Amino acid sequence: METIRILFIVFLLSISSFLGFTQTKTVQGIVFDKDTNQRIGKVFIKNEKTKENTFNNVRGEFDMHVSQGDLIVTEKEGFFADTIRYNGQQVLMVYLKRSSIYIPEVNVVARRSPEEVLKQRREDFSKAYKLADPGSIFSVGPTGAGVSIGSIFNMLSREGKNARRLTNIIQQEYEQNVVDSKFTPDLVSNLTGLSGQKLANFMRNYRPTYNFVSIASPYELSSYIRSKYEIFKLNPNLRFLPTLPDINLEVNN
Repeated sequence: METIRILFIVFLLSISSFLGFTQTKTVQGIVFDKDTNQRIGKVFIKNEKTKENTFNNVRGEFDMHVSQGDLIVTEKEGFFADTIRYNGQQVLMVYLKRSSIYIPEVNVVARRSPEEVLKQRREDFSKAYKLADPGSIFSVGPTGAGVSIGSIFNMLSREGKNARRLTNIIQQEYEQNVVDSKFTPDLVSNLTGLSGQKLANFMRNYRPTYNFVSIASPYELSSYIRSKYEIFKLNPNLRFLPTLPDINLEVNN
C-alpha cells in the first residue's frame, strides 16, 4: 500500500513537471527605436522570472524562453529600459525610447568644406575675379572726378565677359557643394531607410535648392526630407526630367 502511494506521488510530480514544461515556449522578438522605427542591436534582454538573459543581434532579433505572464526586460545605453509582459504573442515587439534628443547620425568624411574650395578657386583664378569686377566706373584723380576708362574696358571686353562667366560657374559650383555637404546620402538614408537605386532616385528628384539649404536649420532640413519621403512613397520609381540649363545667347553686332 505504501509503495502504491509513493508511485502515485511520483506520477503527480511527473505530470506537474510535464505541464510546466509544455507551458514554456520559445518566442522570437525584435527591438525597435521608438522615434525612428529602425531596428536596434546589442540590446540586453532578460526574463525576470527565469533569469534567462541574452543580447539581440545586429538586426534587432532575439529568442527567449517564456511562459504566460513572464516579464521581459530590455535595456540599452542611451535608451530608457522597458518591460513587456508575455501574453501569448507570436512575436515580441519591443520599442525603446531614447533617453536623449535624437539627432540623425551623419558619417563625416575628411574632405574640404565648400568655403575652402571657393577660397582656393578665388586664389587660382584671381585674375578672372579682378576682370569680372571692374570696380567703380568713376575715378578721382589730381584733376578731379572722371570716368575710369579701364573699368569700362573690362566691362565691355570679351576678356571681361569670359571672366564674369568663369566666376559665375565657380559660384554655381560653390552653391552645389553647399547642398551636397548638407543633403547627404547618409542623412537621407537614416531618416527614410532608403538605399541603392531608390535612395539615388529620391536624392535626384527631391534635391533642395541652395537658397533653402543655406538658411535651413538641421531640424528644418530633416522635416523637408521626411515630407518629401511621404510623396516619394506614392511612386518610388518616378524619375523627374532633368532641368534644362540656362543658355546665355550673346549677339555681337
